[in-house]
Amino acid sequence: MPTWVIEGSVFRDNDVDLADAVWRTGGCVVAWRDEWSTGQAVPALTGPVVFHGSLGSADVVARAGWWSPGAFCATSQFACSAWWPAARDVLLTSRYTLTTVGDLVAAGAPDGFGARIFVRPDSPLKPFSGRVLDADRITLQALDHGFYYDETSLPVIVTPVVEVREEWRLVVVGDRIVAGSSYTADGRRAGEPLRADHRVCVYGQSLLKKLPTPDLAFVMDIAEGPDGLRLLELNPFSGADLYACDRDSIVSSLHQALLHL
Repeated sequence: MPTWVIEGSVFRDNDVDLADAVWRTGGCVVAWRDEWSTGQAVPALTGPVVFHGSLGSADVVARAGWWSPGAFCATSQFACSAWWPAARDVLLTSRYTLTTVGDLVAAGAPDGFGARIFVRPDSPLKPFSGRVLDADRITLQALDHGFYYDETSLPVIVTPVVEVREEWRLVVVGDRIVAGSSYTADGRRAGEPLRADHRVCVYGQSLLKKLPTPDLAFVMDIAEGPDGLRLLELNPFSGADLYACDRDSIVSSLHQALLHL
Protein backbone atom coordinates (compact mmCIF):
# COMPACT_ATOMS: atom_id res chain seq x y z
CA MET A 1 0.00 0.00 0.00
CA PRO A 2 1.14 3.60 -0.57
CA THR A 3 3.08 5.63 1.96
CA TRP A 4 2.04 9.23 2.56
CA VAL A 5 4.65 11.77 3.63
CA ILE A 6 2.73 14.49 5.45
CA GLU A 7 3.94 17.94 6.46
CA GLY A 8 1.12 18.33 8.94
CA SER A 9 1.95 21.72 10.45
CA VAL A 10 0.90 23.54 7.27
CA PHE A 11 -2.85 23.19 7.61
CA ARG A 12 -5.38 24.13 10.25
CA ASP A 13 -6.15 20.49 11.18
CA ASN A 14 -2.47 19.43 10.90
CA ASP A 15 -3.65 16.92 8.27
CA VAL A 16 -4.85 14.61 11.05
CA ASP A 17 -8.00 13.69 9.11
CA LEU A 18 -5.94 12.88 6.02
CA ALA A 19 -3.54 10.70 8.00
CA ASP A 20 -6.45 8.86 9.62
CA ALA A 21 -7.92 8.17 6.18
CA VAL A 22 -4.58 6.78 4.99
CA TRP A 23 -4.36 4.45 8.00
CA ARG A 24 -7.93 3.27 7.43
CA THR A 25 -7.05 2.13 3.92
CA GLY A 26 -4.00 0.20 5.16
CA GLY A 27 -1.46 2.78 4.00
CA CYS A 28 1.44 4.20 6.01
CA VAL A 29 2.12 7.77 7.16
CA VAL A 30 5.58 9.32 7.56
CA ALA A 31 6.00 12.78 9.10
CA TRP A 32 7.95 15.23 6.92
CA ARG A 33 11.22 16.57 8.34
CA ASP A 34 12.42 20.05 7.38
CA GLU A 35 15.99 18.93 6.67
CA TRP A 36 14.75 16.79 3.80
CA SER A 37 14.08 19.97 1.82
CA THR A 38 17.85 20.37 1.45
CA GLY A 39 18.37 16.70 0.61
CA GLN A 40 19.72 15.70 4.01
CA ALA A 41 19.03 12.17 5.30
CA VAL A 42 16.07 11.63 2.96
CA PRO A 43 14.62 8.14 3.63
CA ALA A 44 14.59 5.58 0.82
CA LEU A 45 10.89 4.79 0.85
CA THR A 46 9.77 1.89 -1.33
CA GLY A 47 6.51 1.48 -3.19
CA PRO A 48 4.18 4.35 -4.12
CA VAL A 49 4.76 7.52 -2.10
CA VAL A 50 2.48 10.57 -1.96
CA PHE A 51 3.48 13.89 -0.36
CA HIS A 52 1.03 16.40 1.13
CA GLY A 53 2.07 19.66 2.77
CA SER A 54 3.30 23.10 1.75
CA LEU A 55 3.58 24.14 -1.88
CA GLY A 56 7.28 24.84 -1.45
CA SER A 57 8.01 21.37 -0.09
CA ALA A 58 5.77 19.77 -2.73
CA ASP A 59 7.79 21.50 -5.45
CA VAL A 60 11.05 20.27 -3.89
CA VAL A 61 9.79 16.68 -3.70
CA ALA A 62 8.49 16.72 -7.27
CA ARG A 63 11.77 18.09 -8.65
CA ALA A 64 14.05 15.86 -6.55
CA GLY A 65 12.53 12.56 -7.66
CA TRP A 66 13.35 10.79 -4.39
CA TRP A 67 10.10 8.84 -4.39
CA SER A 68 7.55 7.67 -6.94
CA PRO A 69 5.31 9.40 -7.77
CA GLY A 70 6.40 11.64 -4.86
CA ALA A 71 4.43 14.87 -5.13
CA PHE A 72 1.57 15.78 -7.44
CA CYS A 73 3.08 19.19 -8.15
CA ALA A 74 3.90 19.61 -11.84
CA THR A 75 4.65 23.25 -11.12
CA SER A 76 5.12 24.54 -14.66
CA GLN A 77 1.81 23.00 -15.77
CA PHE A 78 -0.08 25.01 -13.16
CA ALA A 79 1.28 28.43 -14.14
CA CYS A 80 -1.65 30.57 -15.28
CA SER A 81 0.12 31.18 -18.60
CA ALA A 82 0.21 27.41 -19.20
CA TRP A 83 -3.53 26.77 -19.05
CA TRP A 84 -5.50 30.04 -18.98
CA PRO A 85 -5.46 30.46 -22.79
CA ALA A 86 -7.29 27.13 -23.23
CA ALA A 87 -9.79 28.01 -20.49
CA ARG A 88 -10.50 31.65 -21.34
CA ASP A 89 -14.23 31.09 -21.99
CA VAL A 90 -14.82 29.45 -18.58
CA LEU A 91 -12.62 31.66 -16.37
CA LEU A 92 -14.08 34.07 -13.83
CA THR A 93 -13.00 36.76 -16.28
CA SER A 94 -11.80 36.27 -19.83
CA ARG A 95 -9.92 39.59 -19.71
CA TYR A 96 -6.37 39.30 -18.45
CA THR A 97 -2.82 40.38 -19.20
CA LEU A 98 0.43 38.53 -18.57
CA THR A 99 3.23 40.93 -17.64
CA THR A 100 5.98 41.32 -15.03
CA VAL A 101 6.11 43.16 -11.74
CA GLY A 102 8.56 45.69 -13.16
CA ASP A 103 6.60 46.32 -16.36
CA LEU A 104 3.30 46.64 -14.48
CA VAL A 105 4.75 49.24 -12.14
CA ALA A 106 6.31 51.13 -15.05
CA ALA A 107 3.35 51.02 -17.44
CA GLY A 108 0.47 51.09 -14.97
CA ALA A 109 -2.84 49.26 -15.17
CA PRO A 110 -4.00 47.99 -18.58
CA ASP A 111 -6.39 50.30 -20.39
CA GLY A 112 -10.03 49.56 -19.75
CA PHE A 113 -9.50 47.45 -16.62
CA GLY A 114 -11.14 50.01 -14.36
CA ALA A 115 -10.14 51.93 -11.24
CA ARG A 116 -9.03 48.79 -9.41
CA ILE A 117 -7.25 45.70 -10.66
CA PHE A 118 -6.47 42.21 -9.36
CA VAL A 119 -2.83 41.06 -9.51
CA ARG A 120 -1.50 37.57 -8.78
CA PRO A 121 1.74 35.72 -9.57
CA ASP A 122 1.74 33.58 -12.69
CA SER A 123 3.44 30.81 -10.68
CA PRO A 124 1.30 28.40 -8.62
CA LEU A 125 3.96 28.63 -5.90
CA LYS A 126 2.62 32.14 -5.23
CA PRO A 127 5.66 34.14 -4.11
CA PHE A 128 3.13 36.77 -3.02
CA SER A 129 -0.60 36.54 -2.43
CA GLY A 130 -3.04 37.83 -5.04
CA ARG A 131 -4.45 41.25 -4.18
CA VAL A 132 -6.66 44.09 -5.36
CA LEU A 133 -4.82 47.36 -6.07
CA ASP A 134 -5.95 50.85 -6.97
CA ALA A 135 -4.98 51.36 -10.61
CA ASP A 136 -3.19 54.60 -9.74
CA ARG A 137 -1.24 53.11 -6.80
CA ILE A 138 0.71 50.23 -8.28
CA THR A 139 4.12 50.14 -6.65
CA LEU A 140 6.83 47.59 -5.94
CA GLN A 141 6.01 47.89 -2.25
CA ALA A 142 2.32 47.17 -2.92
CA LEU A 143 3.40 43.96 -4.67
CA ASP A 144 5.62 42.80 -1.77
CA HIS A 145 8.81 43.21 -3.77
CA GLY A 146 11.83 42.72 -1.54
CA PHE A 147 9.90 40.68 1.03
CA TYR A 148 9.22 37.36 -0.68
CA TYR A 149 11.07 37.86 -3.97
CA ASP A 150 13.68 40.21 -5.41
CA GLU A 151 13.27 39.94 -9.19
CA THR A 152 11.18 42.63 -10.85
CA SER A 153 11.01 40.23 -13.80
CA LEU A 154 8.58 38.02 -11.83
CA PRO A 155 5.64 37.19 -14.17
CA VAL A 156 2.20 38.27 -12.97
CA ILE A 157 -1.36 38.03 -14.22
CA VAL A 158 -3.53 41.16 -14.15
CA THR A 159 -7.34 41.11 -14.44
CA PRO A 160 -10.20 43.51 -13.80
CA VAL A 161 -11.76 43.12 -10.36
CA VAL A 162 -14.68 40.66 -10.43
CA GLU A 163 -17.12 40.11 -7.58
CA VAL A 164 -16.82 36.64 -6.05
CA ARG A 165 -19.89 35.57 -4.11
CA GLU A 166 -18.91 32.04 -3.07
CA GLU A 167 -16.00 29.64 -3.61
CA TRP A 168 -15.56 25.88 -3.68
CA ARG A 169 -12.60 23.51 -3.89
CA LEU A 170 -12.86 20.29 -5.90
CA VAL A 171 -10.32 17.46 -5.80
CA VAL A 172 -9.65 15.76 -9.13
CA VAL A 173 -8.08 12.33 -9.52
CA GLY A 174 -7.62 11.15 -13.08
CA ASP A 175 -10.67 12.32 -14.99
CA ARG A 176 -13.08 12.50 -12.07
CA ILE A 177 -14.13 14.88 -9.30
CA VAL A 178 -13.72 12.76 -6.15
CA ALA A 179 -14.45 15.29 -3.37
CA GLY A 180 -15.46 18.90 -2.85
CA SER A 181 -15.93 21.56 -0.20
CA SER A 182 -17.05 25.13 0.08
CA TYR A 183 -14.56 27.50 1.70
CA THR A 184 -14.00 31.11 2.66
CA ALA A 185 -10.79 32.51 1.24
CA ASP A 186 -10.55 35.17 3.94
CA GLY A 187 -9.01 33.22 6.80
CA ARG A 188 -8.92 29.97 4.80
CA ARG A 189 -11.99 28.62 6.58
CA ALA A 190 -13.57 25.34 5.52
CA GLY A 191 -17.25 25.23 4.71
CA GLU A 192 -19.40 22.19 3.98
CA PRO A 193 -18.49 19.01 2.06
CA LEU A 194 -20.21 18.57 -1.30
CA ARG A 195 -22.19 15.61 -2.58
CA ALA A 196 -21.27 14.22 -5.98
CA ASP A 197 -24.54 15.55 -7.44
CA HIS A 198 -23.99 19.10 -6.14
CA ARG A 199 -24.24 21.63 -8.98
CA VAL A 200 -20.62 22.71 -8.43
CA CYS A 201 -19.34 19.13 -8.76
CA VAL A 202 -21.42 18.64 -11.89
CA TYR A 203 -20.06 21.89 -13.33
CA GLY A 204 -16.48 20.96 -12.43
CA GLN A 205 -16.87 17.54 -14.04
CA SER A 206 -18.05 19.22 -17.26
CA LEU A 207 -14.92 21.41 -17.27
CA LEU A 208 -12.64 18.36 -17.19
CA LYS A 209 -13.74 17.58 -20.75
CA LYS A 210 -12.48 20.99 -21.93
CA LEU A 211 -9.29 21.57 -19.95
CA PRO A 212 -5.76 20.21 -20.26
CA THR A 213 -4.98 17.80 -17.41
CA PRO A 214 -1.97 19.19 -15.51
CA ASP A 215 -1.38 16.16 -13.27
CA LEU A 216 -2.90 12.87 -12.13
CA ALA A 217 -4.27 14.62 -9.04
CA PHE A 218 -4.97 18.33 -8.63
CA VAL A 219 -7.49 20.75 -7.16
CA MET A 220 -9.93 22.96 -9.04
CA ASP A 221 -11.40 26.09 -7.49
CA ILE A 222 -14.83 27.21 -8.67
CA ALA A 223 -16.37 30.60 -7.92
CA GLU A 224 -19.85 32.07 -8.19
CA GLY A 225 -19.49 35.39 -10.01
CA PRO A 226 -21.83 37.79 -11.79
CA ASP A 227 -22.11 35.33 -14.69
CA GLY A 228 -22.73 32.25 -12.54
CA LEU A 229 -20.30 29.43 -11.88
CA ARG A 230 -16.84 29.96 -13.33
CA LEU A 231 -13.36 28.47 -13.00
CA LEU A 232 -11.15 30.38 -10.57
CA GLU A 233 -7.88 28.42 -10.63
CA LEU A 234 -6.13 25.05 -10.71
CA ASN A 235 -3.52 24.12 -8.11
CA PRO A 236 -1.21 21.19 -7.31
CA PHE A 237 -2.84 18.58 -5.07
CA SER A 238 0.23 18.00 -2.94
CA GLY A 239 0.28 21.60 -1.67
CA ALA A 240 -3.46 22.21 -1.41
CA ASP A 241 -5.66 22.77 1.63
CA LEU A 242 -8.38 20.11 1.46
CA TYR A 243 -10.87 22.09 3.61
CA ALA A 244 -13.90 19.85 4.27
CA CYS A 245 -13.32 17.52 1.33
CA ASP A 246 -13.96 13.83 2.10
CA ARG A 247 -10.51 12.44 2.94
CA ASP A 248 -11.59 8.81 2.60
CA SER A 249 -12.79 9.40 -0.94
CA ILE A 250 -9.58 11.25 -1.85
CA VAL A 251 -7.27 8.59 -0.42
CA SER A 252 -9.13 5.59 -1.84
CA SER A 253 -9.37 7.23 -5.29
CA LEU A 254 -5.67 8.07 -5.31
CA HIS A 255 -4.68 4.60 -4.16
CA GLN A 256 -6.74 3.06 -6.96
CA ALA A 257 -5.14 5.41 -9.49
CA LEU A 258 -1.64 4.55 -8.28
CA LEU A 259 -2.28 0.87 -8.98
CA HIS A 260 -2.40 1.70 -12.70
CA LEU A 261 0.76 3.83 -12.90
